[in-house]
Amino acid sequence: MYLHLLGTATSQGVPVIGCRCVACTSTDPRDQRLRTAAMLCVGDARLAIDAGPDFRAQMLATGTDRLDGILLTHEHNDHTAGIDDVRPFCFMQRIDMPVYCLPRVATELRERFAYAFTDYPGVPKLDVREMTFGDQLRVDGLSVELLRVDHGKLPIFGFRAGDLAYLTDVKRLPEATLDRLQNLGTLVISCLNYHGTHSHLSVDEALDYIARIAPRRAVLFHLSHRLGPHADFAARLPDGVELGFDGMKLTLR
Repeated sequence: MYLHLLGTATSQGVPVIGCRCVACTSTDPRDQRLRTAAMLCVGDARLAIDAGPDFRAQMLATGTDRLDGILLTHEHNDHTAGIDDVRPFCFMQRIDMPVYCLPRVATELRERFAYAFTDYPGVPKLDVREMTFGDQLRVDGLSVELLRVDHGKLPIFGFRAGDLAYLTDVKRLPEATLDRLQNLGTLVISCLNYHGTHSHLSVDEALDYIARIAPRRAVLFHLSHRLGPHADFAARLPDGVELGFDGMKLTLR
């Protein structure tokens, strides 16, 4: 069982179009970051976590030829814009692709991708399954607990599976979520830049949460080019905290 990080950048990706900063011009492959997404792999089962604008490239890069479903953390474009590219899976597997999301996100999908809910030939077929915080999703026998993360004022999904938790687009973690993050082996948590925003953690804010949760291992992702090159930023992190990169695999227990 493992979590495969398919993308570890913010909504612009790294390099950013037109930018000549040291991160965007780096030749280190770890500084080539697609938009944030992941895949939970349990035996032969595959659950995609988000389907942003790089979804097609991520599926091709990993050689993924089947999916058991998609968990959408929230409705923002960098997490949903690639949903049309589930079409090949629908055709090959002859299924309506299960998409697990909050009711609010389900409404957005039906509005923004209205054609996917018609009988027009060739469209992706989505089997939208509404879920909420505290629900359990099963992936080949593994229980995935859906947790609340506050992305600014927007409540979104994070999750815990085994001894690993995945929390993207974090600004605040409610106390109930913190209670569910005890005794973690690995914490994957977003970290936008040095200053943070109204809806994203800064480096110091992310490190404060890591210290409070005290996982054995912490991995930062959803990274801005403003953090600088991977090697330079990673060297400044405390023991037990590391930088995620596209293609990284994290074992669950």
